[in-house]
Amino acid sequence: MLGVVLLFVGVILIVNGLTLAGRIEAKEAAVLNLLVGSLSAFAAVLGAIQASTPADFLAVGSGLLFAFTYLYVAGVHWFKLSGTGLGWYCLFVAITALPLSWDAYTLGELRMAGIWLVWSSLWLLFFVDLCTGVRVKRFLAPYTVVVGIVTCWIPGMLMLLARW
Repeated sequence: MLGVVLLFVGVILIVNGLTLAGRIEAKEAAVLNLLVGSLSAFAAVLGAIQASTPADFLAVGSGLLFAFTYLYVAGVHWFKLSGTGLGWYCLFVAITALPLSWDAYTLGELRMAGIWLVWSSLWLLFFVDLCTGVRVKRFLAPYTVVVGIVTCWIPGMLMLLARW
């Protein structure tokens, strides 16, 4: 299921990056954010139903970090909110992603450790952009697209092709 979710997280990061760059209207991006957030939440709920180990519940929790991110982005775009609340949520997720990266590293999952670090940096940059007054959109837009391709779309496809 992770490969499926990552595939769609990849596309939404690309769309969100293009939205930041002014290439896609925010309300259009809101629709796909709602769909991807809902898919991620559905996958997490399925995981919660089947969960029996701490690792299973960790996967559920980390999946919900993504689900709520995209559902929140959908709301910000659709209702034309400032995004300050989203920014603070992104800081929470950026900090939360650091021990997830460390955990993956200690388990010898070096690719996932690196991916979690990159995701943490992306969430941190969204916090900086939305909450600090420091405008980083010029960097953030292409960075979001690259992160979507390198950490989600490609790994998701490799997982689906059983090549990960």
